[in-house]
Amino acid sequence: MKDALTTAGFRAAWRLVRLLPPRLAYGLFDLVADRTVAAGSKDSRQLRANYARLHPQLPEAELDALVRAGLRSYLRYWCDAFRLPDLRPEQIRDSVLPLGDAGPRAALAQGRGVVMFLGHLGSWDLAGAWSTLELAPVTTVAERLRPEELYDAFVGFREALGMRILPLTGGEPPFAELVRVLSDGGFVPLLADRDLTSSGVTVTLAGQQAQVAAGPAALALASGAALYPVSITYRPRLAPGGTGSGYDLVVEWHDEVVPADGDGVADLTQRCVDALAPTLLGRTEEWHMMQRVFVDPS
Repeated sequence: MKDALTTAGFRAAWRLVRLLPPRLAYGLFDLVADRTVAAGSKDSRQLRANYARLHPQLPEAELDALVRAGLRSYLRYWCDAFRLPDLRPEQIRDSVLPLGDAGPRAALAQGRGVVMFLGHLGSWDLAGAWSTLELAPVTTVAERLRPEELYDAFVGFREALGMRILPLTGGEPPFAELVRVLSDGGFVPLLADRDLTSSGVTVTLAGQQAQVAAGPAALALASGAALYPVSITYRPRLAPGGTGSGYDLVVEWHDEVVPADGDGVADLTQRCVDALAPTLLGRTEEWHMMQRVFVDPS
């Protein structure tokens, strides 16, 4: 019964939020974010703990404000996701500002695969929809949610936007298929700032140890694909249009991480984390990390 109610609630939100005027919809999600922080929810407490690890000297009042901004950014992502099915291609294109995309465009044009190391930053669904329109069809991996009906709904939502979704668990391990896609010149963005398997990599993030995914680096080494760390952040919009949220989405490709002699998965992964670190430190409110990622000191 609980699973059925959860699925029904998400399906209802998908329908109802799309019926509301954008300003009202995003305003309601801001209110929900503020109430979530005020209630001291489990998610907001974990977000606060992660932010405090990045900014250990931040005064309590400033940390409180940062967590509130982070929950607002996270709920903006959800509102974007609920409204995405009704956006026209030109609205999606108008909502995204790409930076540093010449390198991945050139690689794809030459038939070389591109794999991206993403953080839980900004709106990765909107970025994926834009990438499918502007760069190449997206193939990615999704964590299997519970209940199963909810997972199926999210897969259907993303596939309707032109993405191909492989399950992380509950089917054939996705690694071999992703290598094949990349070897054929495909485009694979992966959320990698949290380890969802038992084969993650321990890296140094903001001077502290964190556990992240090994997948992007391992795929690049196995397939010869270009490896790019990518930051995704919101920026206040200066003109009407776009998604109606009042924000544009900035998708920034950092320099390609090119293996040097002797580099292994851990080396490449650390370099990817190093590329994202300035965004995590400077735009912390855009990091929607509500699970443990830092390794507790011994």
